[in-house]
Amino acid sequence: MKVTARHHDGVTILELKGKITIGVGDVQLREAVTEALQAGAKNILLDLGAVTTVDSSGVGELVSTYTTVTNRGGKLKILNLPSRVADVLQITQLITVFEVFDNEAEALASF
Repeated sequence: MKVTARHHDGVTILELKGKITIGVGDVQLREAVTEALQAGAKNILLDLGAVTTVDSSGVGELVSTYTTVTNRGGKLKILNLPSRVADVLQITQLITVFEVFDNEAEALASF
């Protein structure tokens, strides 16, 4: 998985591309979020538009990341949720935990 970070009005946008699966994307997601938090980020937007697959480990990492950011007084939201990933979050009922947006401008304004 590839992670690209950019910043917009106090929001760190992490664009994820590839798979969030055990031993690959889950570790990269954790490291990217940890890096952003250490750099002082409070508001993080995960752009999942180019994510192709999420397994149970990836779902666990999304939840763990959400918890970590929230416990540090920040907010984590999701942008461009692919239908496959949305299905997984729907089945696990985790879709109710995350704020999900289809439009970047709306997502940024929500912070």
